[in-house]
Amino acid sequence: MAVVTTGFFDGVHLGHRLVIDKLVSLAHGRGELAEVLTLWPHPRVVLQKDARDLRLLTSLEEKKDLLSSLGVDKVHVLPFTREFSRMDAGSYVRDILAGKIKASTVLLGYDNRIGSDSLSGESVRALCEAKGLECILLPSVSEGEKAISSTRIRETLSQGDIAGAAAMLGYDYSLDGVVVGGDKRGRQMGFPTANLLRREPLKLVPGNGVYLVRVGLGDRKFYGMCNVGVRPTVGGRTRTIETNIFDFDEDIYGMDMRVTFLRRIREERCFGSVGELSSQLCRDRIICMEEIESLSCRV
Repeated sequence: MAVVTTGFFDGVHLGHRLVIDKLVSLAHGRGELAEVLTLWPHPRVVLQKDARDLRLLTSLEEKKDLLSSLGVDKVHVLPFTREFSRMDAGSYVRDILAGKIKASTVLLGYDNRIGSDSLSGESVRALCEAKGLECILLPSVSEGEKAISSTRIRETLSQGDIAGAAAMLGYDYSLDGVVVGGDKRGRQMGFPTANLLRREPLKLVPGNGVYLVRVGLGDRKFYGMCNVGVRPTVGGRTRTIETNIFDFDEDIYGMDMRVTFLRRIREERCFGSVGELSSQLCRDRIICMEEIESLSCRV
């Protein structure tokens, strides 16, 4: 038997963690499994509802890893298709929760909605109890006066508010990908950069600007400063993610890299010349070093 919760869980943020912590505690206290049912791909991709504007906080693998790190025993990934989208809440409870998963208890977050009829709260609990399943409803988690939600975190990241997003996620936001070649303009200015091609194209990129970041290359960790934007000073038009890794000079083209955003240093600006940009990058590096020293003092 298993205690189960269900949802998309994008970001596995602090609001989600209230549900997951309760799930794991309850299941393991009873000697049962703690299981999560999630969907992939996102319903908006399949149903084409504003799919062009969809951005995610976590890839499927990141989401599974985060859930497992919180003590979840099994993550079921349900393929979201047009046919699946027509399943109503009653069928979902009967065929999936009671039938396929054989749940003993279902936990629902405050904003959980289930089925094509988009039922939530007391309506879902009534369906569960009719099938002999216990159903527990959990409250929302707030940060300030607002409930934490994936939508709110996306908006915060899009504004470049890294600290605000981390406070709601419970961890520092990162991007994974592979290092690809660029135009080498940074190297010409004394600031060589590693250009990141995201592994999950739909994953949200923070708002344009310069950031202090932590760089992961395999088991090795470095600090650096990352520019997200179009590089207007040199006539760029395509949005890129370029990271100058501090005290580092190796050929890493084709290597996997993780960029974790720690602080926003400034917004992206168009300078009057490449020389002005280079001078600003020197000042940015000094600010980053001061931030690194501050971080070190807190450890």
